[in-house]
Amino acid sequence: MTQVQGNAAPNDASPGERTNLGRLIGAGLILVGLVLLALGAFLGPYTYATATPGKLTVETCTVDYKYRSSTSSGSRKKTKTRYCYGTFTANDGKTKDLNAELKSDALHTRGYVIETIKTGDTSYKEDHGWVGAIATGFVWWFGALIPLALGLFCARTGFSFGGAADMNRASRSGGPGFENALIVMFAVGLLGFLISMFVLFLA
Repeated sequence: MTQVQGNAAPNDASPGERTNLGRLIGAGLILVGLVLLALGAFLGPYTYATATPGKLTVETCTVDYKYRSSTSSGSRKKTKTRYCYGTFTANDGKTKDLNAELKSDALHTRGYVIETIKTGDTSYKEDHGWVGAIATGFVWWFGALIPLALGLFCARTGFSFGGAADMNRASRSGGPGFENALIVMFAVGLLGFLISMFVLFLA
């Protein structure tokens, strides 16, 4: 009697194929982690070190309201952003902008002076000092440890998030010492990210 064999289901990949997929996912996560490390250096210490410090004397402040639709609830969410406009004067007196625009933490009256840094031709940020700049860098750096830990695990073991069988095979490939090191790395990244965000909020 002839038996007719159907085609294998698309998700029924061989262990070798799943291992290759896991290592590909791992390489992608490692790349994401490296990009986050670079962004942390650029947006944190580098941007602050190359910015022009000065003061913005407020002429007026406004509130910009925007509405964003929520697809899940069907409602519209209102967001509020504060902007202050005025004259920016660099501390060294070499730069002056009569039409500076700054995203502000609060609304200020005319004549109020805000410590400001100029980060581009028309880009300004409130000056939170080196503490804020380093905290910004650490937010990105600690955040980078999370995809790096996951990426190293996937690249080493071939784990591709395919369920319990995939996890068992990955555990046999990785070893307890390797897994413990990555767990510590993941935990440090998560905890450091939360602490850095708190410091940045207070800066």
